[in-house]
Amino acid sequence: MGDGYVMELCGNRAAYQIVPEGIKSIDLEKVGAAIESCGYQVGIRNRLCWTFSGPCELTLYPSGKLLVKTENKSVAAELLNNTLNNGLMHNTGGEEPDSIFNY
Repeated sequence: MGDGYVMELCGNRAAYQIVPEGIKSIDLEKVGAAIESCGYQVGIRNRLCWTFSGPCELTLYPSGKLLVKTENKSVAAELLNNTLNNGLMHNTGGEEPDSIFNY
């Protein structure tokens, strides 16, 4: 996909996974808050993963991997381009954009 991410169809073909390149871990609180501010509702919130509901179901992991439950690649790509790139890679809370990632 470029822009520091890999997006691929999962084996069951019912979801796409988006994996940031070069990231060891993320700050789940900050990334979760950024996704929530884009209109998603938080379901599960623990140290292993956060889940979200909205235009599609999401699961966010501490590694930075995001599982987008949709069979439609354009939905996953739109989420990546609009929500993640605009909400996470840009300064949304007065912090340095990279402060949510651990390299």
